[in-house]
Amino acid sequence: MDGAFLNGQMLIAMPGIGDPRFERSLILVCAHDGDHAMGIAVNRPVEGLTIPDLLERLKIRTSGKLDDDLVLVGGPVEVERGFVLHTDDYRAEHSLEVDGGLALTTTREVLEAMGRRNAQPRRAILALGYAGWGAGQLEHEIRENVWLTCDADEALVFDDDYHSKWTRALAKLRIDPKFLSAEGGRA
Repeated sequence: MDGAFLNGQMLIAMPGIGDPRFERSLILVCAHDGDHAMGIAVNRPVEGLTIPDLLERLKIRTSGKLDDDLVLVGGPVEVERGFVLHTDDYRAEHSLEVDGGLALTTTREVLEAMGRRNAQPRRAILALGYAGWGAGQLEHEIRENVWLTCDADEALVFDDDYHSKWTRALAKLRIDPKFLSAEGGRA
């Protein structure tokens, strides 16, 4: 990687990753620098927990009927904390800009905006928790064939066909998953 950072890129978990929390995961890298990396898994729904349900539990008022989008498991770190990954047409004071027209916001303000049809971002997902790496850890895992990377696009990030996202991300690289091995090699 030689100093390149992966902000706004997708991480595609390789078969045999060795951690069931990340099997077939597709993670958008939201922040990456020399000290750390942080991302949100975009293909791991919490079955039965919708955004309207969560907003109701948090006593956030909504206007009109909201779509029954599922809440996602963003990763194993701080699973009690919510992260809203959204298009950058919505900004809050503490939104983190992610490359590719995306932003990440963790404040109650974005949840309130999601509850009001006229104030919400054009597209958004709500995830509980995140995936995190220390200095050099993600780079090491990529060298060890734990992750592939590809460009993000709105369909991979936001659509609700969660079960095909991993395969579709591989297809962007022209890789058929049936030809992948859990064993890595070096040329």
